[in-house]
Amino acid sequence: MRLIALETATEACSAALWVDGEILFRMEREASRRHGELILQQVDALLAEAGLRPGDLDAVAAGRGPGAFTGVRLGLGVAQGLAFAIGCPVVPVSTLAALAQQAFDRDAEQVLALLDARMGEVYWSLNTRDVGGLVQWGQERLNGPEDVDVRWTAGRRFALGSGVLPCTALLETGGLAAAEMDATALPRAREVAVLGAAAFLRGEAVSPERAQPVYLRDRVAEPSRGPASMKGSSV
Repeated sequence: MRLIALETATEACSAALWVDGEILFRMEREASRRHGELILQQVDALLAEAGLRPGDLDAVAAGRGPGAFTGVRLGLGVAQGLAFAIGCPVVPVSTLAALAQQAFDRDAEQVLALLDARMGEVYWSLNTRDVGGLVQWGQERLNGPEDVDVRWTAGRRFALGSGVLPCTALLETGGLAAAEMDATALPRAREVAVLGAAAFLRGEAVSPERAQPVYLRDRVAEPSRGPASMKGSSV
């Protein structure tokens, strides 16, 4: 299975190519105002490196937010355009789930994913993986840092993302050590590819016109339904 993944919901811009479990990845961390220019260059470079044409792809995955309004909209728009041109489906992947996956890959069992939402608020979700590897993706929320309600249970804990900094005092009060926090982590297309490939195999891809962004500020947060739409997964 061949899938291209895009993530543009923050100041970083990245693309990843999944080919039967192998991943090629490119990322520019300081990409503010350059996402539109960079993302297509990254896609072209990855396809050329793998010796593939766009028509060889089975799906396009994209971070669907929450995140910066313009970045989320651009990433999904590019994904939809590619998918329409190729004639393949889109797999929308939660940006918070993609961020949390980085910590699960470090063997964390409880992961607090936090993104700076500006305006004195953060996007966040608390996600848990059991001993069998099944992930329970937490509800996505938008709150002020003082209202992030984290109830840790036993197990290896980790908090990561640009929203860690405004929440540091709260996290330290909750018993989290400095080694259990990473304020520099940003969502990456690599994890969007991993989660997107798993979602595609579960039959969760959608037609391009049905791929919708999630902003949280425009609606009341709803219970999550998988990392492609935030539901339990064993990846």
